[in-house]
Amino acid sequence: MDLQELRQQIDKIDSDLVRLFQQRLDVSAEIAQYKQQNNLAIHDPARERQILFDLTHNVGEGRESYITALYSLLFELSRSEQERILNPSSGIADRIQSAIRDTEWMFPSRTVVACQGTEGAYSQLAAEKLFALPSILYCNTFDGVFAAIDSGLSPYGLLPLENSTAGSINHVYDLMMRYPFSIVRSVRIKVDHCLLAKEETAISSIKEIFSHEQAIAQCSGFLKTLNCKVTACENTAVAAKMVSESPRKDVAALSSRNCADLYNLRRLADSVQDQGNNYTRFICVSKSLAIYPGADKTSLMLTIPHRPGSLYQILSRFYIHGINLIKLESRPIPDRDFEFMFYFDLEIPVYSPALIQVLRELNDLSDEFYYLGSYAEVI
Repeated sequence: MDLQELRQQIDKIDSDLVRLFQQRLDVSAEIAQYKQQNNLAIHDPARERQILFDLTHNVGEGRESYITALYSLLFELSRSEQERILNPSSGIADRIQSAIRDTEWMFPSRTVVACQGTEGAYSQLAAEKLFALPSILYCNTFDGVFAAIDSGLSPYGLLPLENSTAGSINHVYDLMMRYPFSIVRSVRIKVDHCLLAKEETAISSIKEIFSHEQAIAQCSGFLKTLNCKVTACENTAVAAKMVSESPRKDVAALSSRNCADLYNLRRLADSVQDQGNNYTRFICVSKSLAIYPGADKTSLMLTIPHRPGSLYQILSRFYIHGINLIKLESRPIPDRDFEFMFYFDLEIPVYSPALIQVLRELNDLSDEFYYLGSYAEVI
């Protein structure tokens, strides 16, 4: 039998599979109606477990895992179809539609925005990139930024979420579990760290370098070449200001280029980060939900049941609906032993019916579900 004949057999089998799969979905829809009428849960794990046991009993050696993988996906598809039929609308869909309808068409150009740090911080650069005329309210901590938004002191806040070299900023993720907020936009800022010191200071005389812990991580290779103490502080701009105001002549700061002029410091070394392609992603957050035109990213937080397959059920829904998952982060939940909050970034227009459907399903699958917003990213 030649290749063409074998492919014809495959085509015939595939055609039969599609026909049988549609029949299976039709029966699944009838089961959904029965469950609704009799107040039964859509998910029946005991039934699925028994099916997998029976189906894998007589398959060829080494193929049990194939059958398990295939039918696990079929179960997810059937549940997705049942949920679509039984829950044609949801509170999340209504919130999103209301936000799209009520949000202004233009992103604001003049506003107060809370940032962590002081003048010259990278968050200031992010604010100036997002807003034409920002009035910046500087806070000492990331917690202070969230508190300013929560109290109504500032309508917007900017927070660094991740760096292309040093990774996620975990403390911000932890704070996201404590405050109600929505993401309305994100922005990427090119990070270019310089070694700054007073005019009379030479590299050979430096005994201590100050900077933010993320900047220290991003410049670890350069710092290893210097025989000096490295001390973390609140912000790279704060570090530059500390060096400028210090009576010591043996200290330096890892900070941005514009901090040199701002704090009258000399650049002893430029672009000392380990990677030239070094970017930090900031999120712009507000207390109320707003969805501006062009929103093509969505962020979520959720907790899931502590049982085998829970995370698979979540991830499979993105695959089923053709949604690109671009970030997955997990953080331990304070005061809960071995329980985690999962953070997801999705790449899909907010106007897509697939997004509404997957949000509806994830809300049902999760113990706790938080829709953080849909937004565009400025690059």
